[in-house]
Amino acid sequence: MNKLDLQDRVCVITGGSGGIGFAIAERFIASGAKVVLWDVNREAVKAAAEKLRASFASKVDVTDQKSVAAAAAEVHARFRSIDVLINAAGINGSIGPVESYSIDDWRRVIDINLTGLFICCREVVPYLRSTRHGRIVNLSSMGGKDGNPNQAAYGASKAGVIALTKSLGKELADTEIRVNCVTPAAIESDMLQKMTPEQRGFVLAKIPLGRPGRPDEVASMVAWLSTEECSFSTGAAFDLSGGRATY
Repeated sequence: MNKLDLQDRVCVITGGSGGIGFAIAERFIASGAKVVLWDVNREAVKAAAEKLRASFASKVDVTDQKSVAAAAAEVHARFRSIDVLINAAGINGSIGPVESYSIDDWRRVIDINLTGLFICCREVVPYLRSTRHGRIVNLSSMGGKDGNPNQAAYGASKAGVIALTKSLGKELADTEIRVNCVTPAAIESDMLQKMTPEQRGFVLAKIPLGRPGRPDEVASMVAWLSTEECSFSTGAAFDLSGGRATY
């Protein structure tokens, strides 16, 4: 593993107890960062922080503006800075055709994957603006670029993440804040394991490398996007697709 320079950067990672969020935290700690984990599951995020020896962990509901605002203020008060925001919290949602898809399930997926990410950006950006410096990396998906059947809510939410990333990148282009997103294909994680065998087979068949990605491979790209070396890329979507991406 190449060591990237995140020394003493205060990095907030949402969905910190999940497979991808945990891998990102692990890579950041190895690169010298002060890692703060946010997750809606109090016990899981506490256990993850203890295992990682992360700097701090909080129960945070990304869909609740007051919860996010309070957590961001707490991080800034404790460390006097927020340097990096990684939006990794997300769910797959139920699988099924549009004509019978539950409206409640649709709203839940959009609320967590897109609105929650928006709220986190909204509440953290003022701290980044105060220094005119920082990095935001959002987790999108190949499903947000080319769609998967029976996953309209997930695909729509992740397409929204790409658009939000592009908009925010342009809004902050007059600063040294860079905003990018990563669009992985299927990654070996809890989300993939919860798919039906048919759905899992479908998404893996679309990957020319013939395997799912690993959480540590996502973490590697996210870590580089969070460093000073990522200086001329903003508002961009970086594919991590095992060859699936076609544009």
